[in-house]
Amino acid sequence: MYSLVSILIPVYNREHLIEETVQSALAQTYENIEIIIVDNKSTDKTWDILQKLASKDDRIKIFQNETNIGPVRNWKRCIDEASGEYGKILWSDDLIAPEFLEKTLPYLENHDVGFVYTKTEIFQNNGSNESDVFCMGESNTYSSESYINGVLFDVNYPVSPGCALFRLKDLKSNLLVNIPNKVNSDFSMHAIGNDLLIFLLTAHQYKKFAFVNEKLSFFRAHADSISVKSDDGKLPLHYALVKAYFIENYRDSLIRKNNVMVSWLLVKYSKFTYKYNLRNISDFYVLNKNFSLNYFFLVKKMVKKIFW
Repeated sequence: MYSLVSILIPVYNREHLIEETVQSALAQTYENIEIIIVDNKSTDKTWDILQKLASKDDRIKIFQNETNIGPVRNWKRCIDEASGEYGKILWSDDLIAPEFLEKTLPYLENHDVGFVYTKTEIFQNNGSNESDVFCMGESNTYSSESYINGVLFDVNYPVSPGCALFRLKDLKSNLLVNIPNKVNSDFSMHAIGNDLLIFLLTAHQYKKFAFVNEKLSFFRAHADSISVKSDDGKLPLHYALVKAYFIENYRDSLIRKNNVMVSWLLVKYSKFTYKYNLRNISDFYVLNKNFSLNYFFLVKKMVKKIFW
């Protein structure tokens, strides 16, 4: 018997997009799936659409929160309602190719592999291709340390699990609703960085990850997406806060190198840092007292900025 895969779709007010997303899940060539959809008390017709879809296919299991519980708690409920061995988070505005599970799942038969992700296309609502991302090389397994170091220091690795497949148990343990910080940032509500931490904590627990060099994930760029709406440093500053949390707790040898990245962001977004109470390197850490820089890495980064 093939293992059950849970496709997890948290949703809020996506009446114009949710059916296309669900259909991409239903179209999987890998057949043993359940589709768990949790509606976060939408105020549009999303719930009506979900009820119609669920009535036509018993693989779809729908739930609705009594009140809006915030995005990250809604992700968590999706995970908690699932019963598969593997979990695939699919954002309610994105798509996956029919072969996504067929091509990714075999890599997780290797117990040293923590997650697998695919080449990804970012597309517009009109269907045009904006760009391809997360292209790292041949389809293969790679050292988890290469992911950790790459994503911490701005190499093109994914931070969104929308292009990845995990074991469900790892999603359950590695999705943190709130991330400790000393600037009172509510990660449960803005949901910036909780996704990255799933990758980082899973990579910390396994020797390898896998990459499939086929375009099997499709991220939609539109006016309501957080990456489009945020142009004041909110995204990079909060991802930096999460990276600092991980480094402080799991890779403290990288603190001085990370301080260079934090300093760079503080200069780049100096007009906006006051909005998030992130004014100094010390604000990014809970306990760390080492605020010195890795000057070799600083020079290397400056040279790269100048000549590339």
